[in-house]
Amino acid sequence: MTVPIVSPAHAQQQLTPELLWKIGRVGLDCVSPDGQFAVYGVQRFDVSKNTSARVLYIVNIKTGETRPLTNPNETASDAAFRPDGQRIGFLRGGKFCEVSPEGSPILQVSDLEMNGFHYAPNGQYILFTQDVKLDNAAAEDHPDLPNTTGRVIDGLFFRHWKSWHDYRYSNVFYMAYANSRLSGDPVNIMNERFDSPLQPMGGMEQITWSRDSRFILYTCRKLNGTAEAQSTNSDIYAYEISSGKTLNFTAGLPGYDTDPVFSPDGRYLAWTSMARAGNEADRTRLMILDTYTQQRTELSEGWDFEANQPQWAADGKSLYFISAENFTYQYYQVNLATRKVRRVTEGQHDYTALKVAGEELIGTRTSMANPAEVFAVNPANGTARQLSFATDDPWNDIAKGKVERRTVQTTDGKSLNVWMIFPPGFDPGKKYPTLLYCQGGPQSALSQFFSYRWNMQIMAANGYIVIAPCRRGMPGSGQAWNDAITGEWGSGAMQDLLDATDYAAKETYVDAGKMGAVGASFGGYAVYWLAGNHNKRFKAFISHCGIFNLESFYGETEENWFVHHDMEGAYWTTPKPKSYERYSPHLFAGKWDTPILVIHNELDFRIPVTQGMQAFSAAQLQGIPSRFLYFPDEGHWIGKAQNSILWQRTFFDWLDKYLKG
Repeated sequence: MTVPIVSPAHAQQQLTPELLWKIGRVGLDCVSPDGQFAVYGVQRFDVSKNTSARVLYIVNIKTGETRPLTNPNETASDAAFRPDGQRIGFLRGGKFCEVSPEGSPILQVSDLEMNGFHYAPNGQYILFTQDVKLDNAAAEDHPDLPNTTGRVIDGLFFRHWKSWHDYRYSNVFYMAYANSRLSGDPVNIMNERFDSPLQPMGGMEQITWSRDSRFILYTCRKLNGTAEAQSTNSDIYAYEISSGKTLNFTAGLPGYDTDPVFSPDGRYLAWTSMARAGNEADRTRLMILDTYTQQRTELSEGWDFEANQPQWAADGKSLYFISAENFTYQYYQVNLATRKVRRVTEGQHDYTALKVAGEELIGTRTSMANPAEVFAVNPANGTARQLSFATDDPWNDIAKGKVERRTVQTTDGKSLNVWMIFPPGFDPGKKYPTLLYCQGGPQSALSQFFSYRWNMQIMAANGYIVIAPCRRGMPGSGQAWNDAITGEWGSGAMQDLLDATDYAAKETYVDAGKMGAVGASFGGYAVYWLAGNHNKRFKAFISHCGIFNLESFYGETEENWFVHHDMEGAYWTTPKPKSYERYSPHLFAGKWDTPILVIHNELDFRIPVTQGMQAFSAAQLQGIPSRFLYFPDEGHWIGKAQNSILWQRTFFDWLDKYLKG
């Protein structure tokens, strides 16, 4: 089936890296208790200063009337309505502030540093998270060596994603609150060397109050060091305010347990749970605890897809959630009594956030042709109304390419979903250079996302057709399709990429002699693997933060559970897992024959920079045209505006040199 997205007739401007960074980045924060308002943030960047600011806006869900709540040159985040709806709390520079829905002057309520907060349902407390220093640096243990920079390390997880451990832990606190004032001393309900929410990706969705304000529920993986590096086993703990006692609500569940939400009447607790410890890409199940009977059940049993971001319907008889079925993220509803799942929305787009506002659903929506905006959805029929228009300038004046869905038969007879993105003004009578986009993960979805780095529209704007296969390992076709990549990185998934390439090469408008392959993370692994196994299909490669040597990667990455699961063990075990002897790209480096651009970042601890250095050395020492783009101040992604623009310029300079000559 082909579902084109057609460029508006007036759109003439070509998308450039500079224009990409002019687009406001929209994120939904909260909805009001009465369902009348939604608050969202728009982050905008000043490229010349390499800075950004995030402004909060409030929109009337029924009328669409919108006004700013915070100052244009400051960053405000984590907005939440007070339970009575009379104030909106948020963080500004880590400080707890409030403003009225009408936009009264901003009041800074506290000088305490906070990472996030929640009002108690009874309005008498707030909880908040704060980093607490509980470990000593070497200089503190050796006061006669005040300038030493050494670290004494006794276990793994000493660094994570892009940061070395700073001897601090994110703990959960609460304080008394009334009439925009905090009183008493903060109470640390943890006071432990563990983090809540889970670091560094977890947010305040992992912490909540019970409806009667008696309990604080928080998500935590109560492991340290090497044990923490080997396990995904987080649990949901309940702290009782009156007694100070803590209960584990998810004891015996071995994988991730996150995102607790109570039903409107407070009887049922819902959360997402993974069944297998160590498998970070396991299916997220929707679990229910009846707090009256203590019975715990899986509400999503029989549903073969994810169940993410659960939210209770206003009547408490069902839950809504987000899932990737058929490679787009849509809203779904599951009935508490019958356990039947109903798809709420359709379309070639992704819903990426979810809140319930009375009888409507509020969320952000993206596609490969449109950045995120806020929408209201009627759950009865799935119709959507756009509420925010922050990206209209400049997005409405940019020429866009159409996006089509194709189905490709793989070598082993599977149906492979492939997205194809075409240049603006596409002429089927011409031939175009073409890029194979290799998605990362390896178990992350290739859906209708909008990226500010791997942006399909900017690739198309530069005159390239893009083919983006949903190879095995990705959400969208059931758990078996996801699991098919475990221990098989270099087999079926790589053949899927080649099958999609060969399919596209047969199209009359694809210049089969000018094809390139690009990707990041596992996509970068795929590029390195293809470089030694492509049989002359490609004329240029680009790998960003890719994995080159599986054995060294096993010992370098910090979340050991991931590589241990996906490689099916360590390289020193007997028998040695086949991945190390069959699927490591470095084994095929002697067959490299094609120009390659390697991009890697110093602060990438997920796939350390030495992986990229090994690959660049392999190319250079064999006389293969190659270039190394290195960022000393970036992690697994590129987060700074000027770095990102340099990334894009280098990216297209490389492709144009070898695919447009």
